[in-house]
Amino acid sequence: MQAVLGIGTNLGNREENLAEAFTRLEALPDTDLLGISNIYETAPFDVVSEQEDYLNCCVLLSTALPPEALLDKCLAIETDLGRVRREYHGARTMDIDLLLYEGFSSAAPQLTVPHPHIRERAFVMVPLSDLFPLHTGLGFDFAEAYKAVDKSGVRLYK
Repeated sequence: MQAVLGIGTNLGNREENLAEAFTRLEALPDTDLLGISNIYETAPFDVVSEQEDYLNCCVLLSTALPPEALLDKCLAIETDLGRVRREYHGARTMDIDLLLYEGFSSAAPQLTVPHPHIRERAFVMVPLSDLFPLHTGLGFDFAEAYKAVDKSGVRLYK
């Protein structure tokens, strides 16, 4: 199956954090990294404390891991890379969200797929459109939302 992950980081060496996340995702059992979007820099979104800007991207995976197991592995990578959950939308060394999973949807509190906020967040929509230029991927159509979302704060990084 294919899956899309959203990845963000705003603490420490952000470039190294992303590179390490890619390495760890590639090392997951029965998982291949098929594509990585461009990397974008964005201001923090919906935060309660002052924070540094984020680097964000999306990755497309092929995986035999079921969605729940993939989420567990992503959470373990976050922890291994130093993520500490102290406050709502707090600064983080690593954030990995399961955005889409081919042939799967869920509204469970522990795993909602498609991710419930994709259509509201330009920092997800812009890199997602790098992977799916026609704004449709893995059964998820985001063409109208992509047109509507304010993309002005999403800057191509380097």
